[in-house]
Amino acid sequence: MKPLVYKKRRREPTPFRAPQPVLHITKGDTVRVISGEFKGKEGKVLRVHPHEGKVVIDGINVVKKHKRGTQTDEGGIIQFPAPIHASNVMLLDPKSGEPTRIRRRKDKDGTVERVSRKSGQPIPRNR
Repeated sequence: MKPLVYKKRRREPTPFRAPQPVLHITKGDTVRVISGEFKGKEGKVLRVHPHEGKVVIDGINVVKKHKRGTQTDEGGIIQFPAPIHASNVMLLDPKSGEPTRIRRRKDKDGTVERVSRKSGQPIPRNR
């Protein structure tokens, strides 16, 4: 009879965790599209997908989807705004209403606030 031989169990490697991406845009911001099909249009940000680097803007990139009906829901063609890349939009300056880049500044209490590059005005977070 052969003796029992226990195989050494290999340790699984820890999965790689990418750092949380930081976007210059948050939900509720008013932005202007600076490139692409909808260049020049303005809208309010409805959703932000930071890992994909995309944002959903109200009234921009509206697509139609054909939905099949079920026993509970009626089918038909529904319209909804699809995401566009965050690099194609710019935040609007609160003072002048023009597109601006932002920089980040730490307050005395340690919170980070966004500041407009053009006017120096702080941009409030609308969460």
